[in-house]
Amino acid sequence: MKPVIGITTGIESVKKHQLNTNYVTAIIRAGGLPLILPIGIETDVKQVAQMLDGLLLTGGGDIDPNLFDEEPHALLGEVTPTRDTLEIELVNEFLRVNKPILGICRGHQILNVALGGAIIQDIHSQSSNTILQHSQKAPRSHRSHFVQVEKESILESITETPKIKVNSFHHQAVKDVPKPLMISGTASDGIIEAVESTAHHFVLGVQWHPEALAENGDAVSLGLFNKFIGKCKEGRS
Repeated sequence: MKPVIGITTGIESVKKHQLNTNYVTAIIRAGGLPLILPIGIETDVKQVAQMLDGLLLTGGGDIDPNLFDEEPHALLGEVTPTRDTLEIELVNEFLRVNKPILGICRGHQILNVALGGAIIQDIHSQSSNTILQHSQKAPRSHRSHFVQVEKESILESITETPKIKVNSFHHQAVKDVPKPLMISGTASDGIIEAVESTAHHFVLGVQWHPEALAENGDAVSLGLFNKFIGKCKEGRS
């Protein structure tokens, strides 16, 4: 039996859910069975977590700063509070039952917020450092900047190298990383590119989009999804 992976979705107005297909294909390619999770199932997260073997938190719009006790910055983009609420509930339940979580871009950020951390609302106006181009003007399959990988981390066990090159499509970033999360990947400008839990079976968030890179056979991206699905399989046994 293939492990069943819940994939979170975005929402456009109140009439349309949206999800890039490459999240689904990445899960299928790695040997998982994807199940798309709609907005509005907040009261059913316990049942959802029982049904699923793993959770994939996908990319999307900005996160409501009220969740980390900040007011909205002038350059904050569109927020979807209903999505924030659902994803935080899902994260907390999956952590409680110790089932694998993979967060991508926004998913990496919401993971940090769910555990009590915060977000830089706009890295270009709220950072004292010179910032790289984190919203690349290149195809999604193009790797644009480097990430330094923390030694002896889950991420290093996947990359098998201390430095990787990734794609980049974001203007927000993780800050104030709470325990049991640790920083496992950082860009050269100091932006946090990966976090992982030191207290759970498999919890990993990455700021880039491996689902887009995996389509072109990127070894690190394929390895990331394979590791995630492998951990989901272990949880079933």
